Amino acid sequence: MIWVFVYGTLLPGESNHHVVKPYLVQSQPGRVRGRLYDIGAYPALVLDEQADWVEGEWHCIREEGLRDLDELEGYTGEAHNREYERVWIQDGEADRSGWVYVYGDSRGYPPIPEGSWRHWRKQKESLPK
Repeated sequence: MIWVFVYGTLLPGESNHHVVKPYLVQSQPGRVRGRLYDIGAYPALVLDEQADWVEGEWHCIREEGLRDLDELEGYTGEAHNREYERVWIQDGEADRSGWVYVYGDSRGYPPIPEGSWRHWRKQKESLPK
């Protein structure tokens, strides 16, 4: 089993949860230090020990699920042409560690206040179009 911290579209009720769901053994709330950025249809996390908390969940998945998550996140293990990096991280409060997909920097995208993709997405959806 492998633990993965998720903070965006892989969360239950979000658009890509179906990718992780077949491999999901258990989940629990979690949070890490960093900043979220609005990429459009999904967020990106930039780790930063001096930043506020980013809310998410720890998903314990069967090992074969990591391959599908890597594919979704565009992570090939090669150092070029990938959007996300997969790194090992420790939860800020709980005794939990595992993988998380992150950006190295903001790449100029706007920050998501309050460190919650779900909250931010709901706010965006309620804005007049």
